[in-house]
Amino acid sequence: MCLQKLKEIFLTISKWILICVLIGFFSGSASAFFLVSLEFVTQFRIQHNWIIWFLPLGGLIIGLTYHYWGESVVKGNNLLLEEYENPQKVIPFKMAPLVLLGTLLTHLFGGSAGREGTAVQMGGAIADQFTKIFNLDNSERKILIVLGISAGFASVFGTPLAGAIFALEVLYFSKINFKSIVLSFLVAYFAYFTVEFWQVKHTHYSIPVVPEFNFTILFYTILIGILSGLAALLFSKNAHFWGSFFSKNIKFPPLRPFIGGIILAIAFAGFGHTKFSGLGIPVIVDSFSNPNPWYDFLLKILFTGFTLGAGFKGGEVTPLFFVGAALGSALSIVIPMPIALLAGLGFVAVFSGATHTPIACTFMGMELFGIQPGIFIAIACTIAYFSSGSVGIYKSQIAKGPKYKLYQKLNSNF
Repeated sequence: MCLQKLKEIFLTISKWILICVLIGFFSGSASAFFLVSLEFVTQFRIQHNWIIWFLPLGGLIIGLTYHYWGESVVKGNNLLLEEYENPQKVIPFKMAPLVLLGTLLTHLFGGSAGREGTAVQMGGAIADQFTKIFNLDNSERKILIVLGISAGFASVFGTPLAGAIFALEVLYFSKINFKSIVLSFLVAYFAYFTVEFWQVKHTHYSIPVVPEFNFTILFYTILIGILSGLAALLFSKNAHFWGSFFSKNIKFPPLRPFIGGIILAIAFAGFGHTKFSGLGIPVIVDSFSNPNPWYDFLLKILFTGFTLGAGFKGGEVTPLFFVGAALGSALSIVIPMPIALLAGLGFVAVFSGATHTPIACTFMGMELFGIQPGIFIAIACTIAYFSSGSVGIYKSQIAKGPKYKLYQKLNSNF
């Protein structure tokens, strides 16, 4: 009996390690292909700025594609969260190619969007296919969704620790068991090393000067945490507003990105706001050494919410990095802290507030910027988490944890 039990345990462990290897490899490879393709279309757009005028056409193609072939996966990241909380049916694999195509078209023609949503959706769709292959039940499906989110996030940003924790934390550790935690870290590293294997590089940032910790620095760190949380709240509210606005006022879905594309093309090409199109990586990198105009982070919030609300595809996280880095950079004029540190703190703190994931964002900051500014990062991410309200960028995210209890108590008192 004991030998039989050991055999079952060995087979179970072997099965899940194999699943992690497969999900890590396929999700990592998908992210590697996506990153290379994204760089290609971005460079093409930069070298041929006139292509922004075709943004309405790109929007129409995306709208028609999802309307006729992708209605079951149009919810994107929210579908993953819903399937985790209440498993219904396996996520269609077509989510992966559709979001890949939609995101590349969005960036080719200059929409303001990110990339994490694409990688996470590809990872989730790939992972969930193993439900049928290994004949898994609903509780095991939940683990697959965690693994897909972890693999997608870790591979697209090159941050395996943050990716593993993000997959757990974005679900508020709901119904998470020890096996999910171990496997989330395992698949994150498999996906990360897969991208490394394909020799695809990620953007590097640095904070060269970190001041000694004292009460004055603590005060300013808390201040930027609060401001980052408010920026995150504004970002989330803005994104939800435009999504509702287009849904209510334009009944035929394919027309939403078409009309939205016309307005964006005029704003970007007609008024010279091309720095806000695409990911905005050059602006993010520059924020670590040069002060940004105070209004840049507000315009990025506006354009990203409008782009995604209209129905273009991509993600919110890299625009959140833009918003946070630009905000921190602008504050360097009035806050006596190194500009790179301020940009870095805003970079992760705004993300923390908008996704309710302060632990993952703290680890991400240390993976990207090093251990030395870790205490500043942890404080800023925690303060942003608490000061960003109860609304996040993911509508289907279940609100739990200390922040939920805090705002529930505040609402009951007023």
